[in-house]
Amino acid sequence: GLQRAFKVAGAKAILMSLWKVDDEATKELMINFYDNWLKTNNKKQAFRLAQAKLRTKFPHPYYWGAFILIGE
Repeated sequence: GLQRAFKVAGAKAILMSLWKVDDEATKELMINFYDNWLKTNNKKQAFRLAQAKLRTKFPHPYYWGAFILIGE
C-alpha cells in the first residue's frame, strides 16, 4: 500500500490518517504538530501534544482518532 511505498522511497516517518477526516481538524493538527516539533525536536511527543490539543476542540474520535505516526 501507500505506507509501504513511502517506506521503500526512504521516508523515516509517516503521519497519516486511517480514514477521511475533516479538513479543519486536519489543518489544526498539522499546524500544532509542526509547531510542537520545532519546539521539542521530538516527532512522537509533538504528535501526542497536537492530538491532545485537537481532542479539546473536537472531542469525538472521528476528528483525532484517525491520525497515526509511523516510524522515527
